Order: sequence, then structure tokens, then C-alpha cells
Amino acid sequence: MSKPESMRRQITVAYLKFAAASTLFFAIIAAVAVEGIEVRLVDQRLEEVAEWAGPRHAGKLPVEMPAGVSFHHGDGIPRSLRGLPEGVQEVTVDGVDLHVLKGRDALGEYVVVDHDSAYEQIELVVYSMFGIAFLGFLGCSLILGRYVGNRVVNPIVELAQAVAARTPQLPMRERGDELGLLARTIAGHTGELRQFLDRERFFTGDVSHELRTPLTVIAGAAEVLMAQTEREPALYAPAERIYRAAREATDVTSMLLRLARAPDQLEWARMSALALARAEVARYQPLVMNRPLDLIYTGGDDFTVHGVRELVGAAIGNLVRNACQYTERGTVEVSLSGRAVIVEDTGPGLPPAARARLNNEPIPADARGSSGTGLGLGLVQRICAHLGATLVLRERPVGTRFEIHFPDELTGP
Repeated sequence: MSKPESMRRQITVAYLKFAAASTLFFAIIAAVAVEGIEVRLVDQRLEEVAEWAGPRHAGKLPVEMPAGVSFHHGDGIPRSLRGLPEGVQEVTVDGVDLHVLKGRDALGEYVVVDHDSAYEQIELVVYSMFGIAFLGFLGCSLILGRYVGNRVVNPIVELAQAVAARTPQLPMRERGDELGLLARTIAGHTGELRQFLDRERFFTGDVSHELRTPLTVIAGAAEVLMAQTEREPALYAPAERIYRAAREATDVTSMLLRLARAPDQLEWARMSALALARAEVARYQPLVMNRPLDLIYTGGDDFTVHGVRELVGAAIGNLVRNACQYTERGTVEVSLSGRAVIVEDTGPGLPPAARARLNNEPIPADARGSSGTGLGLGLVQRICAHLGATLVLRERPVGTRFEIHFPDELTGP
């Protein structure tokens, strides 16, 4: 699972975003509170001092200030503090930060100066503590997010791995939460699919097995007829067609029997794609005899296919046979390119129903019941899926082009 798509990462990021938003919210509240405290502790203190010292100065009474606070009136105001606007302000004189209250009474201007207010240091300490708390909150959120992410994601990953490994007994089915419900649902659905596939495989194998004997009898009888009517063309041709159809049906039943088996129970071997393509072209030459149609092999670089010989040959042969059956005139070309076997024809193209079935799409309503829905094409798809190959349909202005792509390293079980 890539990091951008990881649920762990998404959960952790969500916790961090929540922590950042919460910290920002409380930081704003803290800043407002600190500034409010400054007004209460410093500004009001200076105003109280002014209210006490002003009348004493006007009455010629001694004005004794607390330590660090001074009161200046009229000409006694230092030059550096003259010209300031009225009110409380922070000024810096000779590198020293001062809180100054400038005001006016009946005798003239006055200033109250707080020389050694530690409030700036207090603000620095408070904001530093908030910064440390912010980093700590983010760190705790990161740890908590990863912990929660692991608690949520690890069981899902474990369940997915068990499903991928086809474990008979899925974990967490005994849990009473949503994960237990998911595990039980997957287990039930998987069991139904396994039963369905087993029934389909057994049915295919049983039917194919039962058909082999009568097909062998038909082929043998047709072969005897061919031998007896060799000098009678009118009888020999139908016998040959019966024999060829029986042999093709026998090949189909053998192929279905192999498809009914698991891939690891088949005989895998390495073979030449060139030899297979040429063999299938030669095999189906009788389909184009006495027709304005040419079945040719146009070449290409040979490559090695690792698979089951009968199934690979059947996949190529079904494409060639379909092309020959549905193409009235022109050419059917078989070639090799890269690691693909290509079959092209100049026929009418693939019917909508067959194209929909090939793409695993619903068959269009206006195409249902049409001929040529691609039974042979469906077998080719099943063979490719069984062997790990890929069947590709290429659109052409005229005709159809099919490609069977084999991986660089197609290995059997």
C-alpha cells in the first residue's frame, strides 16, 4: 500500500491537523488573555500612580514612588520622553524598554515611567511555554495518530492478507464489532463463490468426460467411412466434415477438462510461439479451401511461451477458426510481434454482443439473440486467464485484430 493511499497516514495527518487547529485556537485565546493581563497589570498601574501623584504634586507634597516607577511633571520630564502622545505606550530609551503613561492635568503635562517592569520577560516565558506545549501536543498527536491508525488498519491488513492467501478460516470472525461483521460477510461470500466454482468445475469436467467416448466413436466411424468412400467424392466430403467436426469437438472437451483442473495440476512446458502459430495456420487451411479467402502466416520474431501446450494451441486456434468462419473474402493473417500472437482478418468485425461479452459488459438490448456472441472467444478468455496471458481487441476500420500477450516470464505453479 503506497503512502499517499495509506489509512495510517490519513489518520495520523487528521490527528495532526486537529492538534494544529486546536493549538492555534488556544494560542489566540492565550494571546488575547496575555494582552488583557498587560493592560490590567501595567497600564492600570500607571494610571493609578498618576491619579495618586498628581494631586500631591499640585499640593507641593512629596511624591514618593515605588521602586522602578518615577513621576515627572512639566519641565522635569526627560527630553527623550517629551513629545509623546497622550496615553500608555512602550518606548525604548538607550536600549531599555519602558512603559510610559503621558497625561495632562491642571498644571501641565506629566509622565509616569515604569523602568523595570518584568512583564516583557513574563510574556516571553508565557509564549515560550505555549510554543513548547504546541510542539508537545503535536508530538503526542503524532504518536496517538499512529497508534490509532495501527489499531484500525492492522486488523484490516491481516484480514486482506488472509483473503489473498485463501485461508480457509478467516481471522476476527468472532469479534463483535464492524471488523467481525466484515470478516463473517467475506467468509460467507467466499464460501458461496467456492461452492459455485467447484460445482462449475465438476460439471465441466463430468460433461467433458462423458462426451469423450461418443465423440471417439463418431470420429472412428467417420474415419471408416472416409476409407470406404475415398473414390466417391460425393460421400467422402460429408464423411470428412463429420470426422473434422468430431475431432474439433474432442479437442474442445479435452480443453475443457484441462480448464476444470487447477493450474498447478497441469503439465507446463516451454514451447515456440512460431511453431504453434504455424501449426494452427496449417491445421485450419481446410476451412479456406475453395473460398476467396487466404489464411497465411506473415512472420515475426519467435519467442518462448511457458504454458500448457494444448491450451495455448487452443487459444490461438480458436481465434484463427473464428476469423476463418466469419470472414467471407480477403485474408486472415497470423503474425508475431513482441511477445504477442496476432490474428487479423478482413471480416465484418466483432458483433456488439460479442464485444460486450469480451469486455464483461451488459449485452445491448438490440444485440441480444444475435448470432456470433463469441463462445469460442469466451473460451479464449478463460484459457488466457488460466495461463496468465492477456487477450486484447484492437479496433480496425475493416475486420478484427486480436492479440494474445504473454508476459516476459510466464511461469506455472
